[in-house]
Parts: sequence; C-alpha cells; structure tokens
Amino acid sequence: MNQEFTDQVADYLNELRVAKGLSKNTITAYRQDLKSFGLFLTKKGLALAQVDHHLVLDFLNQQRLAGRATTSIARQVTALRRFFAYLLQEKVLAHDPMANIKPPKRRQHLPAVLSPEEVEVLLQVPDQSQPLGLRNQVLLEVLYATGLRVSELIGLKLTDLHLDLGFVQTIGKGDKERIIPIGEVAIDAIDRYLNSARPLLVGQQKTETLLVNDHGRPLTRQGVWLLIKGLVRSAGIDKDVSPHTLRHSFATHILNNGADLRVVQALLGHSDIATTQIYTHISKQRLSQVYDRYHPRA
Repeated sequence: MNQEFTDQVADYLNELRVAKGLSKNTITAYRQDLKSFGLFLTKKGLALAQVDHHLVLDFLNQQRLAGRATTSIARQVTALRRFFAYLLQEKVLAHDPMANIKPPKRRQHLPAVLSPEEVEVLLQVPDQSQPLGLRNQVLLEVLYATGLRVSELIGLKLTDLHLDLGFVQTIGKGDKERIIPIGEVAIDAIDRYLNSARPLLVGQQKTETLLVNDHGRPLTRQGVWLLIKGLVRSAGIDKDVSPHTLRHSFATHILNNGADLRVVQALLGHSDIATTQIYTHISKQRLSQVYDRYHPRA
C-alpha cells in the first residue's frame, strides 16, 4: 500500500484517539475502511494528490458490486469524508474529493410489532402470586402502557410516579423531560407491586428505583432484555421481541385506533416527527395485510 497514504492514515487515527477521544471500535472500523481505499489506490497506481471526485465514486461503486452492505458503504463514505477533511485541515491536499458525495440511502426496516392479541397473551404470562412475577407484570404493563425506552424504564424512580393523577414523568434523550399518561390497568399492577412485592424484594436495600431484581438492586438493560426474552418464549410468541418491541407496539396500536401523529410524537419523546412517521408505514402495512386476507378479490 502507498507509504504516504499509510503514514497519513496513521497520523489521522492517532488524532482521533488522542484529540477526539473516539472509541476503540470506531477507530478500528475507520482503519479498516481507509485500508480498503488505500488498497484500491495501490491497484490503480495512484497517489493521494491524484484522488478526485470520480475516483471516490469508482471505489464506492466497486464496493457495491462486491456485495458490500449499504450500511457498510455508508460508513465508508463517513470515514473517507472525515479523513479528507483532516487532510485539508493539515494542508496535505488543496481540494476535497468528497464534495457532494452522499452516502447511499439505507433501506428503512420496519420494527417488529406485536398484535394486540399477542400483547394480551404476553401479559398473562407472569405469575402474579409471586413477588418477581408481579414485578414482571409491572415491567410489561408499564412498557406497553407508556412506550418508554428501556433506559427510561429502568431509570424510573418512585418520585416519578404520579398515579393519583394518572401519569409518570421521565427524562429521555437530550435530557428532555416528558409527562406520559398511564392507564388504570398498569396503575393497579404498580399499586399491588409497591404494596406487596417490592418491599420483599428490596429488603434492607435503599433504592428509589421502581423496578428491582431479586437482590433489591435496580434492573439493568441486559436484565430487562433477558426477562422479556424469557416471557416471550413462555407466551409461545414466535417473533424476535425486545423491550423496544413493546414501545413499537404501543405506538402502532394507538395510531391504529386513531391517535394523532403529533400526540404519538410527544408520547414517544421524538424530537423529529419524521422518526414517528415510521409507525404510519406499519399501520398501512397492517391495512394491506387485512385487505389481502379478507377481501374476496384481493
């Protein structure tokens, strides 16, 4: 590989590590992406100063023809854009070959969603006669009733509950506080958990967190993920379900029942309504499925 290119990449990655403080995984990914481009240059017999807009497009097209995933190519574009911006800043190059080169559009993957019937089956799984079963019931009810992110769920404190007024408060992304209504069924489950199960689980521990494990300590993201995977298996649901699936299901079901998109945006804590609009695609997909199933001439 061209020695000049190799040296510049080494200096750039050192800059990322020392000055920018990027993670080891990010730097490793950038190193691999830039190495691919360096090998491409070597095969062409070209130096850094000869890189132009058309050459970069040629490289990206070659990656596409080689079967690289769209997400991988998008990351390569980012890596190259930042690398060449660094070379411009250091006055190694006088032109930017990445000008007007945009990453390929990623295909929009619709998130997995449970049907209302599947949610009902899942909510019947926890054994509410046991402390951990009642805790699991609260976990499911709150996720489905509020659409909270798992980080918001495990961060819920007793002082965030305003059950007499019918809402909970949380701090979401960007440290933005939001108020979320919560239904009577979830409130009833929380009341029973607070009055009977939680004191037994907490014991002598001192914690203000709503949901705790069997040692009285706050649940973790991984703990919630494992719990939901186990509950889904017990429910006999053959879908790849995660805590976020209940958030997706919450949004989809209330949209299907006529909720305004702006209201759903506020409930989910999305800063951009474009993020919320993916749920309208899910609703339309559901309409198509119903049509195909029930229309006699579909």
